[in-house]
Amino acid sequence: MRKMKLYRWLPLLASIIGLQSCQTLFNTQVSSKSTLKLLDEYIIPNDAHFQGTLIGGLSGIDYDKEHQQYYSISDDRGSRGVPRYYTLKFDISDNKIKNFSVVAVDSLKMENGQLFPAYGIKGKENQVPDPESIRYNPKENIIVWSSEGERKGDVIENPSIYVAIMSGKTISQLPLPSQFVMDKKNFGPRRNGVFEGMSFSNDYKHLWVSTEEPLYQDSEAAKTIPGKYWSRIIKYSYPSGKILAQYAYPLDKVIQTPIPANAEAMNGISENYVLGNDKMLVLERSYAAGHSDLAVRIYLADFSNAENINNIASLKDYPLKRPATKKLLLDLSNLGIHIDNLEGICFGPKLPNGHQSVLLISDNNFSNDEVTQILLFDLDIKL
Repeated sequence: MRKMKLYRWLPLLASIIGLQSCQTLFNTQVSSKSTLKLLDEYIIPNDAHFQGTLIGGLSGIDYDKEHQQYYSISDDRGSRGVPRYYTLKFDISDNKIKNFSVVAVDSLKMENGQLFPAYGIKGKENQVPDPESIRYNPKENIIVWSSEGERKGDVIENPSIYVAIMSGKTISQLPLPSQFVMDKKNFGPRRNGVFEGMSFSNDYKHLWVSTEEPLYQDSEAAKTIPGKYWSRIIKYSYPSGKILAQYAYPLDKVIQTPIPANAEAMNGISENYVLGNDKMLVLERSYAAGHSDLAVRIYLADFSNAENINNIASLKDYPLKRPATKKLLLDLSNLGIHIDNLEGICFGPKLPNGHQSVLLISDNNFSNDEVTQILLFDLDIKL
């Protein structure tokens, strides 16, 4: 994601007890006893290197329970190294992140085993991935990762969902719904606003993929005023790749007013994490120029009564009656710490108190004005 800001932070143990109302017409019920409590923050230095690569641009994270390690994908498009993902190890002890280390880096490769071309190579522009999300499937010992594609001038590249073995070699791709095909006209995904979020169901039989911003034909991009801003979420059968459904998710407006008022601002889904069969943690991230912190909120979304819009080409003229519903679980602005460009979320190991640990990770955009932060939370949720 594009942004500039100054870095400042204040360590603080914070907890949001209870749930706050979402400023949208589409609400659902969550137990008032649910809590999401910040335990710790860890910063990866901006000059950290591993095996000749600069560690940065970390846009997704997932946990490998058997090997007690994490996989994190970099959105480097080849300007600072080949497209890649890292294997991270750290302990969670005394509610702190300890003994952090990077233990491996693997290059992402095409189905022919060759490296993806780097950004800027003439004639290869429509083959360069823009990696954003990564998920590990322990049943198959594979990773699934997403690319946002490209829409810039004459360069048109569709977004993609890649399935790869652990060495990074692609073995297949999931089919793309027709609504997501890039077009030079105002149809399909917006540039840099596509497949930021992705996660498996608990049984690994479904993969849910979310778009960061609305498709051109569905609604305008989020603004600083309330409106109907729709993100599409795709439900795939896995491993068949059959598209089972698409759902409309209501995005918040842009939270902060940019400075100056006509400067860049956006809000969208930067990641999701499926709970059970029809609920999902949704990481909404709002950026506005002139602000040092991003406005990030974690919602609990419910798709149990949402209508399937898989066959609906455009939502602008469609009388949508049952979008997904959502309830605000945590507004990170209330934590009292610096909030950077958070793009990844996953469950980690269970905590000693029996609650679920949750990890968030930020993308520093390889900028000295930003940081790679890992946030550790205690989640006690009653669905």
